[in-house]
Amino acid sequence: MAKLLGGVGTSHVPSIGAAVDHGKTQEPYWKPVFDGMQAAKKWIAQARPDVCVVVYNDHASCFALDLTPTFALGVGSEFQPHDEGYGPRPVPVVKGDPDFGWHLAESLILDEFDITIVSDMTVDHGLTVPLSVMFGQPDEWPCKVIPLCVNVVQYPQPTGNRCFNLGKAIRRAIESYDADIKVAIFGTGGLSHQLQGERAGVINAEYDNRWLDRFVAEPAELARIGHTELLRETGSEGIECIMWLIMRGALDEHVKVVHRFYHVPASNTAYGLLVLENK
Repeated sequence: MAKLLGGVGTSHVPSIGAAVDHGKTQEPYWKPVFDGMQAAKKWIAQARPDVCVVVYNDHASCFALDLTPTFALGVGSEFQPHDEGYGPRPVPVVKGDPDFGWHLAESLILDEFDITIVSDMTVDHGLTVPLSVMFGQPDEWPCKVIPLCVNVVQYPQPTGNRCFNLGKAIRRAIESYDADIKVAIFGTGGLSHQLQGERAGVINAEYDNRWLDRFVAEPAELARIGHTELLRETGSEGIECIMWLIMRGALDEHVKVVHRFYHVPASNTAYGLLVLENK
């Protein structure tokens, strides 16, 4: 039976990927950010998952306003990095796991979650930056990846509670898979930031850290927070944090905090990183 090892929550700031790609991780601005990632890298190197389910959002790369699935699951054998306007990131091709991907799709749909099944898709920084955060710059990614793309861009977005319950369904799907594999799940995006408009550059460190406290201790209550509060307190892009709730829903009610890191600023974003294990 497949085993869920734990969960990772991380922001997917595109400039973090650029710092990795251009060898700037030890420059004074970026060094504190990348130093704060080291304990998470150590954890995943020791855990050695066979597959990572990476929950992320597309930034009008593969999906745009002409096709906006609420939840899209990648079941292909590989996923190319998307050209986001300055060429694809110089990172390895993301290798999928079609057998496990189709199992997840079947289990989730029969569990009454309407998942869009995608065989051919590109992945942008929303997915590749978290891989760089956890694995650095390998010649190939050390695990297979199941992309789970969530719409947090186009209204109406799914509720935090819907995301939390999807995580629970993913846990059931993992534990019903009869192959002996180790799985980790990533929730990505956020934390507080806004990229446009009068509030561009907003960062709410107090709210972010209170949200992280509740994310660990009382996730079911946290999942009931509405979009209006998130937009008001964390900015228009801060709503990405609902994707972390998919990761949290897949874990036990009570979890062990392996690593927690928060840093401001990373570009114009509040960077958060959390590694959790079931107790």
